Amino acid sequence: MEAVRMLAVDWGALVPSGWGLLDILAVAFLIYLFLSLIRDTRALPMVVAAGLLLGVYYGTGWERLGTLRWLVGNLLPYIIFALIVIYAGEIRRGLTRLSRGVPLLGERERGDPVDDVVLASSYFSQKRIGALMAFEREIGLATYVESGIALNAVVSYDLLVSIFQPASPLHDGAAIIRKNRIVAASCFLPLSLNPLLSTHLGTRHRAAIGVTEESDAVAVVVSEETGDIALMHGGSVELRLTPEQLRDRLRRHLRARGGVLFTRPAG
Repeated sequence: MEAVRMLAVDWGALVPSGWGLLDILAVAFLIYLFLSLIRDTRALPMVVAAGLLLGVYYGTGWERLGTLRWLVGNLLPYIIFALIVIYAGEIRRGLTRLSRGVPLLGERERGDPVDDVVLASSYFSQKRIGALMAFEREIGLATYVESGIALNAVVSYDLLVSIFQPASPLHDGAAIIRKNRIVAASCFLPLSLNPLLSTHLGTRHRAAIGVTEESDAVAVVVSEETGDIALMHGGSVELRLTPEQLRDRLRRHLRARGGVLFTRPAG
């Protein structure tokens, strides 16, 4: 019994107290903020290198490598100073972003892509420019994204108009929108094989219907021949929509599952 008591683990000592847990969460949050600030910046490789040197410094203390510890210890202050000087711009931008607030679940650009898509669709309709835009929802469209040209740019009216200009090399195919970003353009979508579809529907319409048959995506098509705006969802099609009707349909369908899929405009 004595041996059993000696091997018994004091689980209460291993579980942090309320203040200890708060301390851990605060440190984790600060680390997250720091990584968010340097993500996708030039400073990230340098910070990783500095972290490795810091690890080497403490590692040499455990292994009693005095000379290496002295060398790394003398280099670290200069490396930190070099980081501040070289990446002053990134630090300034990071602090600006921090002052504006960093969302807990990752940084997202403000803006509602629906308004830009509706405005662009109205322009395409007036000019009779063919266009196909597919909104990804819960079922990913990665297979079709890989068939196109990667963009990963925030949705905007100007960008959509540039993509679907007849002279643009990206105008053929679909622009795929994920939340509030155009992840790729000139993407190939599967054509619907539904024999009940009208023969008046062209390739863009059949591709839009096809992707909504194989996923829960919502697609918008502007006819090059007639300028009509159409919306596809669940394998069905709504033809001859006005811009106001398109806006209403998109808002309803894009919020039908899992709540809001993109941020609302500020104010």
